[in-house]
Amino acid sequence: MAAGPKSRMPPVSLLFPRPRRVGLLLGCSGLLLGTAALRGTPAPAPAAPAANSSASCLECHSDPTLKMKRAGRVVPLAVDRATLARSAHAALDCTDCHDSFNGDSIPHKQPLTAVDCASCHDDIGRKHSFHPRLAKAPFPAGPDTSCTSCHGTHDIAAIKGPAFPFLPARETAACGRCHEAERDMFLASAHGRAVAQGAKDAPDCLACHRQPIASPTPGRTRIDLKLAQVALCESCHLAKPDVAGKTLLGRHFVASFEQSVHGAALARGEVNAANCVDCHGSHQMNQAMAPGSRVNQQHIPETCAKCHVQVAAEFAGSVHAAALRQGNVDSPVCTTCHGEHDIRAHTDPTSPVYSKNVAQQVCASCHASVRLTQKYGLAGDVFQTFSDSYHGLAERGGAVVVVNCASCHGAHAIKSPLDPTSPVNKHNLATTCGQCHPGANSRFSIGQVHVSATQRGRSPILFWIANFYVLLIVLVVGGMGLHNLLDFVKKLRRELAVQKGLIQEEPVPHRLYLRMTVNQRLQHAGLAVSFALLVLTGFMLRYPDAWWVVAIRHVSTQAFVLRGLIHRVAGIALIAAGVWHVGYLALTAEGRQLFRDLLPRRRDLTDPWAVLRYNLGLAREKPKFGRFSYIEKSEYWALVWGTVLMGVTGAILWFENTSMGLFTKLGFDISRTVHFYEAILATLAIIAWHFYFVIFNPDVYPMNLAWLTGRVSEHEMRADHALELEQLHAPPAASTPPSTPPPDGGQDPAPPPS
Repeated sequence: MAAGPKSRMPPVSLLFPRPRRVGLLLGCSGLLLGTAALRGTPAPAPAAPAANSSASCLECHSDPTLKMKRAGRVVPLAVDRATLARSAHAALDCTDCHDSFNGDSIPHKQPLTAVDCASCHDDIGRKHSFHPRLAKAPFPAGPDTSCTSCHGTHDIAAIKGPAFPFLPARETAACGRCHEAERDMFLASAHGRAVAQGAKDAPDCLACHRQPIASPTPGRTRIDLKLAQVALCESCHLAKPDVAGKTLLGRHFVASFEQSVHGAALARGEVNAANCVDCHGSHQMNQAMAPGSRVNQQHIPETCAKCHVQVAAEFAGSVHAAALRQGNVDSPVCTTCHGEHDIRAHTDPTSPVYSKNVAQQVCASCHASVRLTQKYGLAGDVFQTFSDSYHGLAERGGAVVVVNCASCHGAHAIKSPLDPTSPVNKHNLATTCGQCHPGANSRFSIGQVHVSATQRGRSPILFWIANFYVLLIVLVVGGMGLHNLLDFVKKLRRELAVQKGLIQEEPVPHRLYLRMTVNQRLQHAGLAVSFALLVLTGFMLRYPDAWWVVAIRHVSTQAFVLRGLIHRVAGIALIAAGVWHVGYLALTAEGRQLFRDLLPRRRDLTDPWAVLRYNLGLAREKPKFGRFSYIEKSEYWALVWGTVLMGVTGAILWFENTSMGLFTKLGFDISRTVHFYEAILATLAIIAWHFYFVIFNPDVYPMNLAWLTGRVSEHEMRADHALELEQLHAPPAASTPPSTPPPDGGQDPAPPPS
C-alpha cells in the first residue's frame, strides 16, 4: 500500500462526542484490566468517586484537551485542579454551583442550568451598586451582570486574599478589562496618579462607584444623581482635611460651590445646572495646570461652552479669545472674570461681574496691572481714567444705575477699537453712547473717550488747563496763606506787648455801626448755604472714597441720588442769589452805592504793599481803609468771576447730551476740568481768606457777627475801617457824605443821602 500524504488525527475530543468518548474510555479500561488478568497480574480495584462529587467531575474535566463546540466556536471545558484548590470556593462541590443535573447521566442534560451566584450571595444589587442592573430581577444578560466577568469562574479569589483582583493595586486594571477608555483616562488623571503613588485617601474605582453615581437608578432622578456626585466629591475634598488641604486655595475654595449660581441651581432642582463632573470630568479629572485638563485655561472656554453656547460664540470672536488661541496664558477666560467655584449671578452684588464691581474687580486686574500693560504694550491708565470720569466716580460713589466697562465694550465679545464691528470704534460711538444719551451724534466722538488731565500726550488741552490751575492755586492760596500768617504774627506780637504794658491801648467807646442791611444779610445767607452745599455735594462725587463721603453713603443707599439732586438745587440757588444781587445793585440806592464802593481803586494796588511793610516792621503805621479794602474787594470780584464761570460750566455738565452735541466731547471735558479746579480754588480761597478775616483774625475772634446782627463794634471799625470811621465822625461841612450811616444808639439809621 503506497504511502499517502501525512494526515493529522484530530483530537479525540473532537472526533467523538462526549457520550461515545466516555464509553470509549471505559471500554479501553476494561480491555487493559482483562489483559492484565490473563497475564496473571492482580490489578488493584480503584475506589470509585462519589456520584456528583468534584472528584467525579474532575475525572473528565481535568483533561486539558477537553473542549466542545458551541454556537460555532470551541469552548474549553478543562478545570485546573490547582486553580480550583486555591479558589474561594475550594470547599464546595461542583454541584453546589452547577445545580440540577446528574453527573452519572452522560451526556449531561442540555441546556445546563445556569450558575446562580445569588443562591448563596445575598443582596448582590446593593453590594454591587456600580453595576445597577444587578438590582433587577431577574438579572438582564450582559457582561455587567455576569459575575464571572469580574470574579472569574473556577479561579475566584477571596475578597481578603492576596490574589483578589480588586485590591487597590489591581483594581484599575481589573475594571479596565471592560472599561478600557475609562481606565486610560483615570490612569492619566490626578486621582490615578495618586493611586499609583500610594497616596493616602487616593480614590480608586470603587471609592467612587460603590455608590450609584454613574447613571440614574430606579426611584432616583437625574437631579438626585447630580447632587449625589457633588456629595461624593465633597466627602473627600471637604470632609477629609488631608485631601482638602491639597487644594491650592484651601477648603473654603471648594465649599464656596454651594453658594455659587451652579450650586444654588442644583439645590433648586435644576437638572441642567453644572456640577463637579460637568466641569472637571469624571475619570479624566485633573488639576488646572495639567495641559489636558478640562479646567486648564486653554480648555475653559470649551468646557463652559457645553452649557453656555451663545456666550461662548460671542467670546470666540473677542480679542481675549484670539490671544488665547495664540497661546497667551495671560489672556482672560471665563473663570478669570466670573470666578471658579464661587460663580455668582451678574445680578448678585457680591459677584465680581456685578455692574458696580466689573471695573474695579474684573477689568482692573489686568488693565491696571503694571506688569501686564508693560508686557503687552497696553495703555496703563485706562482704568484710572475711567475711575476719574463721571461714569467711574458715579460707580464708586454708590449710584443706583451705573455705566461700567462692559456697557461700552461689551461683556464677552470685546473687540479692539480699530475693529469696525467694535462698539467703541469711532464710527459706532454715537450708537453706543446713544444707549444712555438720547440724541447722541457724531460730535460725541470728537475727543478722547478715556481722558487724563495729567497726560500731555493723551489730552494736551486738558493737561495745560489743569497745570495752569494748579499753578494759580499754589500762587493765590499760597499768597493768601503768607499774607494772613504775617498779619496774625503782627497782631499776636502787639497783643503780647499790650499784656507786658509796652503799649497802652486807647479806650474805645461802646458804639455799634451798621455793616450789613437785612437785604444784604439775606443775600449773604443764600450765598453761604448754596456755596456750602455745592462744595459738599460736589466733592462727594469727586472723592467718593473719602471717609466722610463713605460715612454719608452708609446713612442711606439713596445718598448718591440725593447728592445729585441737592447739588443741582444748590446750583440753581447760587444763580438765583446772583440774580438777586444784580437786581439789588441796579434797582436800589444802597445797592448802587455798594457797587461804587466795591469798584477797584488805584490804592487797592498799593495798600497790599503798605500792609506788607507794616507787618514786616518796616512801617510804623498800618494803612487806614475805608468801607472796603483790597481784602473785601478781591474776594468780592473773585466771587463774581467764580459764580459766572461755575454757572456756565455747571450748566454744560448738567445738560451733557445737548452740550456734547454742540461743543463735542472735548468741549464737555474742558468744562468739567475747569469746573473741578475752579471749585478747588474757590473752596481754598474761602477757607484761607474769608474764614481768616471773619473768624480767625485776632481782632474779631471767635467771629465777626456782622453776618448775624448786621453791626460791628467801634473797636472793629478802628482796626479794619479806620478811614471810614474818621469820615463818619468828621464835621459835616468838611466831609463827604459817608458811605455807611452813622451810629444811632444801636438802631437802624436813616439811609445816607444820595
